[in-house]
Amino acid sequence: MIRTDLVVSSPIFLVGLVQTLTNAGIKIVAVRTSPDEDPNWLADAVLIDVDALSPPNELEQIATAAKSTAVLVLANYEDDDASYLEAGASGVICKRESIERLVDAIRAVTSGYCVSSGAPDAPSAARRADPPVHHLSEREEQVLRQISCGLTHSQIATRLGISPHTVDTYVKRIRAKIGAGNKAELTRAALLGGMIRDAPPPPEGRPPTPVEPAA
Repeated sequence: MIRTDLVVSSPIFLVGLVQTLTNAGIKIVAVRTSPDEDPNWLADAVLIDVDALSPPNELEQIATAAKSTAVLVLANYEDDDASYLEAGASGVICKRESIERLVDAIRAVTSGYCVSSGAPDAPSAARRADPPVHHLSEREEQVLRQISCGLTHSQIATRLGISPHTVDTYVKRIRAKIGAGNKAELTRAALLGGMIRDAPPPPEGRPPTPVEPAA
């Protein structure tokens, strides 16, 4: 089940959005009226209504949110997406789009794709974000480095001072952002992103787990 964090300032729009997402089987784990409020780290994506942004810092708010999770911007007009995508948003969709398109857009950004409201037949014409590793937060990059060394989730948790459950959450986000289905693909992504050479060695007494190269 996809989990979303909503940033919406209009109570009326929020009611309709909550009902739409709930009916589509998308879980809402948090509701905020400003992107400056603390996000919910369990969310797979954050939906930000442009009316909840605070000009002239709106692009900075988008960039900050995009460091921790996929961001889908809910715009007032079509083709109003270039600046938000450049700031780091995974997608932009007009609020007047159909329910089906909105749900498709959410599924796309949580699967590591970029959605543009201006593209023909968007978001069905969504393109894969490139390069995906650049969208990872600092903590997600740390977790990915550890995975590339062959460490288990429990060992990663010990090294980073977090719980194994939190590691699982980070791994889930990383896979969604870069479209990786297994550990081999995660390691390949770390290699392409130049992370493996900076990774710490595995724990003493335990050789690195061999990883088959991705096809």
